[in-house]
Amino acid sequence: MKLKNFFSIKKADWPMLASFLIPLLVMIIVYLLTGIYPGSSRSILASDAFSQFSNFYASFRNVLSGQQNIFYTWTAALGLNYLALVSYYLGGAFTFLVFLFPNQWMPDALYFITIIKIALAGLAFYHLAKRTFKIPPWQQTALSVAYALMSFATAHSELIMWSDAFIYLPLVILGINQVLAKKRPTLLFISYLLLFTSNFYMGFMVAIFSGLYYLARLFSNWKKHRHSIFRYSLTALLATGASMVIILPTVLDLRNNGETLSDVSTLKTAATNVWDIIMKNMIGVYDTTKYGSIPFIYVGLLPFVLCLFYFVTKKIAWRNKLAFASLFAILIASFYLNPLNLFWHGMHAPNMFLFRYAYLFSFLVVLLAGYALEVVNVLKAFSLRPFILLVAAIFCIVYGVAKNQYPYVSLFSFILTIAFLLLYFATFSLYQIKVLSLKKMTALLLLFMTAEAFINTNSMIQGILDDWNYASRSLFTEPYPDIKQLVTTAQQEEDEFFRLENLNPVSSNDSLNYGYNGLSFFSSIRNRNSSSYLNQLGFRSRGTNLNMRYANNTLLMDSFFGFKYNISQDDISKYGFNKIDSANTYNLYQNQAALPLAFLTSEHIYQLAELPNDNLGTQTDLINTVAGLDLNYYTFYEPYIIETNNTEVIETVANVTYKELEGNIAKDISWEVVVPAHTQAYISLFPTDFGELKSSTATVSVNGESQKSQINITGQYYNLGYYAEQTTVEFTVSFYGTPSITLLKPKVLALDTVAYQAAMDAINSQGLTIAENPGRKVTTTVETPQKQVLLTTIPYDQGWQAYVDGKKVEIVPFEDAFLSIPIPAGRHQVEFKFLPQGFKIGLCLFIICNAIFWLYCWHLKQQMLKQRQRQRARKRKLNH
Repeated sequence: MKLKNFFSIKKADWPMLASFLIPLLVMIIVYLLTGIYPGSSRSILASDAFSQFSNFYASFRNVLSGQQNIFYTWTAALGLNYLALVSYYLGGAFTFLVFLFPNQWMPDALYFITIIKIALAGLAFYHLAKRTFKIPPWQQTALSVAYALMSFATAHSELIMWSDAFIYLPLVILGINQVLAKKRPTLLFISYLLLFTSNFYMGFMVAIFSGLYYLARLFSNWKKHRHSIFRYSLTALLATGASMVIILPTVLDLRNNGETLSDVSTLKTAATNVWDIIMKNMIGVYDTTKYGSIPFIYVGLLPFVLCLFYFVTKKIAWRNKLAFASLFAILIASFYLNPLNLFWHGMHAPNMFLFRYAYLFSFLVVLLAGYALEVVNVLKAFSLRPFILLVAAIFCIVYGVAKNQYPYVSLFSFILTIAFLLLYFATFSLYQIKVLSLKKMTALLLLFMTAEAFINTNSMIQGILDDWNYASRSLFTEPYPDIKQLVTTAQQEEDEFFRLENLNPVSSNDSLNYGYNGLSFFSSIRNRNSSSYLNQLGFRSRGTNLNMRYANNTLLMDSFFGFKYNISQDDISKYGFNKIDSANTYNLYQNQAALPLAFLTSEHIYQLAELPNDNLGTQTDLINTVAGLDLNYYTFYEPYIIETNNTEVIETVANVTYKELEGNIAKDISWEVVVPAHTQAYISLFPTDFGELKSSTATVSVNGESQKSQINITGQYYNLGYYAEQTTVEFTVSFYGTPSITLLKPKVLALDTVAYQAAMDAINSQGLTIAENPGRKVTTTVETPQKQVLLTTIPYDQGWQAYVDGKKVEIVPFEDAFLSIPIPAGRHQVEFKFLPQGFKIGLCLFIICNAIFWLYCWHLKQQMLKQRQRQRARKRKLNH
């Protein structure tokens, strides 16, 4: 084969190539108009992409480069089942592309992966259209462009882990069509398997939808398709079984970590209204992806018109209409009825980004539009033209009647919608009177549909910009070299396990990006049992523990959990923390009293009394019991207000309200307090109503240093510094973000550093040596003269197993939060091993289900060969 022929593209392949290139170019141009391109100052990181996806993808690159284990990570929430994180955020073949990008360039990685996935959705739909609809190839391309650039995909384009579903959905439906046509089920099996292992959440939705689609097709022609029941059911079952290698460990992780189902408190979904389907099918309508949104269902005006036409034309069988009308009815009912809506979300109410299954509606619209186009092409668009005018009239009436109920639907969107409908009307009219050939009409339709998709996509991206903002690239990339340098310094200093936290983080998930063992974590996949206990100990993660923070807790917890290093841009003034290095504005501090990952203690640890809403009491009891001491660590002192600015102070018996005098200006309160010698001091700021806080901040200024915190997500103990001698301390707290804030009356908390040091020394004397990077195995040697408990600060997970001298022993979950085991007297070798619960069973299912499926395919092939042989034999017999 000549090289020129190898790279040449056949004329017949151009429509297929265009179904990929047009969405790709539209996304590139729209992002370019928004100021986003490789290396641009504005990044593609919006919403959760900045704090979550960029860091999670960076952590996956750390896995690919051998710096982290695929099953377990120490870089989040003290320790986490990493495979569960992968299954929701990082599944799919496209994630491996991050290996091509250094962690500092992760915004560019997300940019390329996003536009490639959207473009591949168009290519996937083209393959479905080519094998399903009897329409010209360029019409197939036009439908593919509409599907790839549907509002749901572009309005949620920052949620990169969902977009795999847009690629596999058309392939799953094509696979079902092939099963119905008595063809091999290979495509269906592979598509299901890739979908389920890419994202189990979206996979669940597509599984339900595709099952309903299959039933609809079965109903439309029972006699023809009933033979496929066994083939479809077996293929779906085996694909689901094979995907258990990822799904089963994840489901068990969610179950074990306290994920509860949402209550159905109302019948109707919030914010939805009767005209939503019409209004959200206009061009460029973006409301919000936060709370209070309605479904994003736009997929193009012409597909919408053709879909409606599908149900009125007499050329399509009534059973087909009834079957697909039923499918639409289920989806539309789900938009309005809360029980059905929750069902699509696995009975877990979504945290913003509502109606996450709405893309299934858009897909169904385009699918039926393809069937309707078959009829239109044959009838020369005779009956479609008046139908377009009817739809335009409906848009006009609904906009006129309901525009006040939809303030985000602009007059410009309405005018554009009517204008494009008239363009389609004119195009079909010219085709009917034979001014345009089918080929020219198809070219105009492709042009208009691409232009329409471009305008709508631009509106969706601008909507994200206004709603969430696309973060500056410098926020992610500029701090990277300095922070990474200090993390590397800390790692080079140590040959044992340690933890580190940054007091001036870039985001809540920095530790996964920079590769240090931290605590702060923001994710839907988390260990709620350990997070709940950590919340009791002062590391705030309220409610469902979705968002856990290291900031604003006490020195006692710093050392107990092994935080040997802090990175900060300011002087942290913590007892026992010494500055050892710096990189431009960032400094590295080493904690002299940090404890190891594991230590020995008495069995009294299991008898701790629960102290709800008393994190200082919980801390004191924990430290004293582990250390075998009975010391008092904390004392409260009353500070005195010496000055206020723009603040009205309203006091009650236990609470105080600080109310601003002038709007949008900080409320400043300055206090004075006498701090005794040998004290680490804190100001305790505890809100009485977290609901009123929104994103309010508190900036504490003392001794020329300031530290800013978001009040509702960080702890309550704001550092005022260490004082070796008795000192009169003046400090100022600046509140900003709401007109008023109500707190428990602020008090100064004094930590006795002499008692603190005695407790740390006592526990450290029983500490055990753990390797710096233990991966999924933690080993140590224990020597004890009597029976004791080996307590760790490793979060408890049922994937852990413990061995003493090679024999498996039962793990006792301390407070359902951390690993501990009994240790008999003597010298012992201890090993903890982690493998996600259910992974072995899932792997066996993967192998078995794959083997059964491919044996079944071989059986089908043998049957087909025998059938062909019989047919040839009959022909020879007839010829003779």
